[in-house]
Amino acid sequence: MKEDFEALKEVLNEIKDKQQKERMEYAIKIFHKQNIDYRITNETEIDINYKNNTIKFYPRTGWHTGKGIKDGRGINKLLKQIVTKSA
Repeated sequence: MKEDFEALKEVLNEIKDKQQKERMEYAIKIFHKQNIDYRITNETEIDINYKNNTIKFYPRTGWHTGKGIKDGRGINKLLKQIVTKSA
């Protein structure tokens, strides 16, 4: 029984890793397309320079937080805040 749970845990971790990679690539593609100044901090986080402040974006969960924006979840909600306000 314990082996089954360990195997399931391993499969779920592989799925999470794949999702993380895909979401990171998607976010980078979107930020590049919108000419947003960003920096990849590590495999789970992207920093965005917005009005001389750093916004943290976590692609796997979609969470974004930082000075000058309303914290929330979702890349589209983040884009609505930083693309329309900076234009």
